[in-house]
Amino acid sequence: MKRWYIAVFAIFLVTSFTMLTGSTDVMGKADDDGEEDFQLGVEVLLNDELDEIKGKNVGLITNPTGVDQNLNSIVDLLYNHEDVNLVALYGPEHGVRGDAQAGEGVEYYIDEKTGLPVYSLYGDTKKPTPEMLEGVDVLVFDIQDVGARFYTYIYTMAYAMEAAAENDIEIIVLDRPNPISGDEVEGPILDPEYASFVGMYPIPQRHGMTVGELAKLFNEEFDIEANLKVVQMRGWKRSMYYDDTPLAWVLPSPNMPTLDTALVYPGTALIEGTNLSEGRGTTKPFELIGAPFIDGDALAKQLNDADLPGVRFRAAYFTPQSSKHAGELSGGIELYVTDREAYQTIKTGLTIVKTIHDMYPNDFAFGAESNDGVSFFDNLIGNGWVREKIKEGASVEEITDKWEGELQAFSDVRRNYLIYTLNVDDIKTTVEDLEKKGEMTDQEAVRALQMHLTAVGQYEDKGLKEKVVKHMKSFIQLLDHQKENGLISEEAYETLSSDSKSLMKQW
Repeated sequence: MKRWYIAVFAIFLVTSFTMLTGSTDVMGKADDDGEEDFQLGVEVLLNDELDEIKGKNVGLITNPTGVDQNLNSIVDLLYNHEDVNLVALYGPEHGVRGDAQAGEGVEYYIDEKTGLPVYSLYGDTKKPTPEMLEGVDVLVFDIQDVGARFYTYIYTMAYAMEAAAENDIEIIVLDRPNPISGDEVEGPILDPEYASFVGMYPIPQRHGMTVGELAKLFNEEFDIEANLKVVQMRGWKRSMYYDDTPLAWVLPSPNMPTLDTALVYPGTALIEGTNLSEGRGTTKPFELIGAPFIDGDALAKQLNDADLPGVRFRAAYFTPQSSKHAGELSGGIELYVTDREAYQTIKTGLTIVKTIHDMYPNDFAFGAESNDGVSFFDNLIGNGWVREKIKEGASVEEITDKWEGELQAFSDVRRNYLIYTLNVDDIKTTVEDLEKKGEMTDQEAVRALQMHLTAVGQYEDKGLKEKVVKHMKSFIQLLDHQKENGLISEEAYETLSSDSKSLMKQW
């Protein structure tokens, strides 16, 4: 496409609409290059918003992930702060110090380092009782989530919000990144009839939200009505994975050793609802899947033949040291995510389950049903119909197509609670910054991009979802053309492409 044609096309888009104005919220401080310094919620609280807890008796809900960028524990940071009165600690599943395995209860005890009482929010008591909250003015929640509906920490947060509302105390959620990015939303919406502690609310299996955003959604959509404050991060973008941040990985739970684990977990955790090993008791939980009756080579071939995007499978043989099939040599597969942008974690997990179900009909089994006819697999997937469809021989595509409508409906609700968003004006500002840095030197190319964005902004301001997505795709095509013709640098292309895709995914 000739450059003059691009300019004419952009002018046409602009003149086709009435100009509207928008605004961009600026959060945090920027460095000399205009880039915002990265700060966690805990760091923003201590550096800029200490008045939220100063002079108040603070109860802290946390675990080993509650650290700042220098790996200082929030327990120590608050306990040793002269202006903070930390009076009680509360631990989720795995405990404040992270020394309990999945499903293990944690008893009340005194923290050796601080002498503070530690109350368990897992086991018989998941919601803080009035006795646990006695003398507490404000609850602070600071725990790293992994982005999956069935990861229980977000429900510890929800119960704490309920308790705060019932006992007329404040609750502050210190925000942290969604480690598998905040762009992707996948999987079925939980049917409330299948609600449990691995899924309390009708959200998708991969929700694409931070804990702060979830707190806002829970509070408003499910009528918790807590006196909620979310301390936002600074410098985080929705497109970021955990390794795009300056943060070190701290195990959120004993079987979540790496970011790779977190990426596959929203899909392969479905294996927990079957008689297969999900890799617990190995060094690769949720990446190693198998059972003594499986031929790993045959399974790997079958799964690779499915040609799932962004993932490959290797035949693997392993002996779990604990959990299912402990001490037994198991055949199976190991997952390798080759392209995390293309990877579809829910579809992949579902394909693994269905493939093994079909290959080994006499050996494979879903978890036993309760008296109500509910399997743990149903609790994880969030409904009873997926299990029945697998048994009936339905294809993975038939199953995933069935939940697309409700997923889009959730996305429309979700958009109201997103904190870290992009809009067209943000991308226009990025174009200006890249031009100043010398990454875009062709004035006509810059003008074409800005004019196209101005036109798309009209659709954005009117809330026309389909139009925004359609014309941002055209914007990416324009970027492709400019890159091919040497009109913008690689950095400019990657930055603008990433931001454009992120904006589209918000819609």
